Amino acid sequence: MTNANETTVEKDNAGKRTLRVATRGSKLAQTQAGHMRDALIRAGYPAELTIVTTAGDLSQAPVERIGVGVFTTAIRQAVFDNEADVAVHSFKDLPTADEPRTHLVIPAREDRREALIARDGMTLADLPEGAKVGTSAPRRIAQLKAMRRDLDIRPLRGNIDSRMGRVTSGELDAVVLAFAGLTRVGLGGNATQVFDPAEFMPAPAQGALAVECRADDEYARAAVDKLVSAQDTKCAMAERTVLAELEAGCTAPVASSATIDGELITLRGGVFALDGSAQLVEEATGTDPVELGREVAKKLFDGGAARFL
Repeated sequence: MTNANETTVEKDNAGKRTLRVATRGSKLAQTQAGHMRDALIRAGYPAELTIVTTAGDLSQAPVERIGVGVFTTAIRQAVFDNEADVAVHSFKDLPTADEPRTHLVIPAREDRREALIARDGMTLADLPEGAKVGTSAPRRIAQLKAMRRDLDIRPLRGNIDSRMGRVTSGELDAVVLAFAGLTRVGLGGNATQVFDPAEFMPAPAQGALAVECRADDEYARAAVDKLVSAQDTKCAMAERTVLAELEAGCTAPVASSATIDGELITLRGGVFALDGSAQLVEEATGTDPVELGREVAKKLFDGGAARFL
């Protein structure tokens, strides 16, 4: 069955519809979306990138002030308005509430860990007392303060290159970035330290992409379903369920990380005091990602998580 909207979309020489993959214009966003475009093409579905400019791209305000929602909403709206067929997001940036108008899948996940990019090849332990470290994420601030109370944490905004540039210019001693983003754009070698997730917990679903299309677009649904990673989907969903159950936004000081061995998922979740003075971490093992996320969230609530949120 063909949607009326499909009739206006370009088709390739074989008669197959070319899927328009919506992305922001940043290097990282285009790289992530480009990987998904290439995967669709390998699966037999012609695809091309469509650049979407968002209000957030035009603002110099920190993400924590404007909200990551301005980016994801604009990309989704391009799909709803039939300006694109497929949207690619960093899964950690999406709202935890389901969007019934879309069909969402999780492809193979990139490295979930956090990375330090510091001057002179230093690790976190090597940084001098009072070192200036750039990050605006409350979850990162809280964990950095827990490890090094003396650090001078500075706000950080911009793309990967501009953030790293604040270290090379001497303005900052170090910045903390998601290792997945560095890896995707070929800059993983710039990390001077990559943290074990047990030491520095990542954001729920960090390193995972979310690929969406309209729920009523059968052709696009069939295409994006070719990208699914079942194991990475389970881990990401378990982690995101912790965030949803705590009713915390993606910029809250909440972290979670899941691993899977066969059918068995091990999930750790944590909440943190912003000044680094306290943290609460809980763990559980099971096979149902949603139930597991609820179990870890309940343990956190029972342990007093509300005082951190």
